[in-house]
Formats: sequence, C-alpha cells, structure tokens
Amino acid sequence: MSRKIFTAIWGAALAVFLASLVFIMGISYNYFTGVQMKQLHAETALAAQGVSLCGKDYFTGLSTGDYRVTWVGADGTVLFDTEADASRMENHLEREEIREALETGTGEARRYSPTLADRQLYAAQRLPDGTVLRLSVVQLALWSLVLGFAQPICLVALLALVLSFLLASRLTKKIVAPINAIDPDNPMKYYERDEYREVEPLLRRIAAQQAQLRRDRAEIERASLIRQEFTANVSHELKTPLHAISGYAELLESGLAKPEDVKPFAGKIRAESGRMTKLVEDIIDLTRLDAGGEDYVFESCDLLRIAENAVDSLETEAAGASVTLALKGVSAPMQGVPQLLHSIVYNLCDNAIKYNRPGGRVDITVTPEDGAVVLTVSDTGVGIPKDSQSRIFERFYRVDKSRSKAVGGTGLGLSIVKHAALIQKADMRVESEPGEGSTFTVTFPEK
Repeated sequence: MSRKIFTAIWGAALAVFLASLVFIMGISYNYFTGVQMKQLHAETALAAQGVSLCGKDYFTGLSTGDYRVTWVGADGTVLFDTEADASRMENHLEREEIREALETGTGEARRYSPTLADRQLYAAQRLPDGTVLRLSVVQLALWSLVLGFAQPICLVALLALVLSFLLASRLTKKIVAPINAIDPDNPMKYYERDEYREVEPLLRRIAAQQAQLRRDRAEIERASLIRQEFTANVSHELKTPLHAISGYAELLESGLAKPEDVKPFAGKIRAESGRMTKLVEDIIDLTRLDAGGEDYVFESCDLLRIAENAVDSLETEAAGASVTLALKGVSAPMQGVPQLLHSIVYNLCDNAIKYNRPGGRVDITVTPEDGAVVLTVSDTGVGIPKDSQSRIFERFYRVDKSRSKAVGGTGLGLSIVKHAALIQKADMRVESEPGEGSTFTVTFPEK
C-alpha cells in the first residue's frame, strides 16, 4: 500500500512538472517568436530607408547576415533577392505580406518557404515609389529553444525529481502512519476522529466482522459443548439398558435364574433391547435432521391424513396408559415432507400420553388458517414449569427425571420435533402450567 501511495504521489508531482514545463516552453516559444518578428520589422524599416535613398545601389556589397532581402515591384515582379535569382522567381503579388503592404503600408506573414525549404517570418514595407521591400528570417525552432535552455531545464528537472521524491516519501509516511497505528481488535475507538474519517467505513466493517466472528466462535463453542454433552448422554442412556441386558443374560447363562423367572427375565431383555433400538433410531433421525434435511423431498400432502396415521399407531399405547386420544379437524393440503410431519405429530402425541395421568385426554386438532396449516396437541398431563419450557427441546433434557425413567422414552422426542419443524420452516409455541397440562401449537406454511 505504501509503495502504491508513494508511486501515485510521485507520479502526480512529475506529471505536474512536465505539464508546467511544456506550458512554459510553449509560452516562451510564442514570446521569442514575437520578439523575432518585432526585430524583423525594425530591420525592414531601416532597409526601406536605405533603398528609398540609394535605390538598387543600396544592395551592392550589402551583408544581410541571417536575413533574406527581397525587393518587389508594384506589379508583384521580383526586382531583387539576396538568396535566389530574381528573374526566375514567380510573381509575389498574391503573397500575403506583399498584398498587405501595398494596401496599408506594412505587412507580415509566417509560412513555409518552398524556395528555402524552411519556415520563415516575413515583414514587408511599401516604399515611396510604390515598390515593396521585404525581409524574412528563419523562424526560431522549438528544439533550438529547448537546446538553448537545456542546462537550466536539466537543473530544474533534477531539483524537481529530488523534491518530488522527498515530498512523496513524507506524504506517504503521513498517510500510512495512522493506518499502521490502527488496533484491529478495537476499531471502534477511532470513530469520529479526523485522521480516520476516510477509513471509518472500513473500521465499521471490521468491527461488524469481529462481532460476527465472536458470535460464530460462541456458536461453535456452544455446538461443541452440545456434541460433548450429547455423546456423554448417549453413552449414559445406552449404558443402563446394556447393564440390564448383560445382568439378566448372565443370570440365565449361569443357571441361577429360577424356571419361573426365565420368562420375566427374557421380557426384561426384550424391553431393554427395544429401548436401545428406539434410542438408536432416534439418534439416527436426529443426525439426519442436523445435516439440514437436504435428502428430504417436499411434496403435496394432507396433514390431517398424516395425523390420523400417527394417532392410529399410538392407540395401543394410549389405551395402556388409560389416556383418550381425540383427533378433529378438516383436510389440510400443504407442501411438506410426510415422514417429518408424521414424526412431529407422533412425538408430540407420544409425549402427551407419557406425561399424562390415568383417565386423561390428548386432543389433536388440524386446521387451515390464513394461508397456513395449524397443528395443536393439548393434554391434561402434569404440565411444564415456566423455567423449563425453554429447555424441553434440548436433547435428553427431562423435566422430571424420576417420572421419565418410569414412563420410558429416549429424551430425544421433542428435539426431533424441533429440528423437523425447522426444516419445514414451521413456527412452534408451548403453553403450559404445572398440574394443568400443556398445549403445543405448530404453524406450517402451506407452500
């Protein structure tokens, strides 16, 4: 960055110097051309007096130096020329300076001379006898002017290069110094300071990115803790049924179990293995949901039909718990993933049955409402304390651990519901009072 700033400043200084040099040389060239023209008019006036007094004899032995002298008759015929044979020269009546001198007394012109093959300045003056005396001189060339000023130009150029280098170096350091002094960990302290006005948008962007990085880091740490906790909980949840299965199997294998205990022990093994199987299935489902549900396909479906299937599959469990399941509603077409919708209804109803009381109810309602489909699952169960309602969707979180062990379950049901609802872009609310039951409301977009 410093190199670019230095190059830009030095380049700008050199460009200004070169432009100024060209401008000055142009003005100087025009000035010296004007001086040259004035001198030419003065020489022409002196020569005109000589010719007026002496006639053609004035040219005898005349040394003209850098000047060319031409004497032209009133009809344009060349009477004398110091550089060419007058008899061979064309009529000059149409020459600008000659015509102007015949009309006004004096004339001048600047043009390329085909006779001498260079650019000439011309000054002409009418004599008393009506003839015209003209003097011309080679116009000062720009390159000759530059050569004449070569030494001072080189000196000024060298001085300009040195001063431009020093100025560019100093300005670069002055510009870059505040930027180098910025503390990227605390860009906000430079807000509203004069030397940082131009880079304040950058500072604000850095601050915003740092805030985002801090949030991302906190989220990563939180996700890491959740994974660690999840791993520990899975190990704990699997350890209990494994120990039970191992213990009952050891008793059966050693022959210590009484014949009448064999069947109960086998039933215990089956129950614990079923619990393990359900836990593993829930973990697999949750892992798929954590991946973002990219392998799920949305299609047209009816939430009422899906709810009917879920309720039918839970009738036996509800009857065993002396809980009445009641579904009502109307057809509710929507775009969704059928297996996820079934999982949401099933897990909400399963929880409502497990945490209910004998003789209780679970009411499931499906209704289309204002461009959405609303699923409501209400129970007459034990309810959820206010301080636990924000945590019930965490993995393995149980409000009443002693009751949870008694009713079974993996502790992953509501976590699966939460992730499935996120994939469906559904909104979920919980209303509950301890001892008065709970109501879960899930609002799905139709499309």
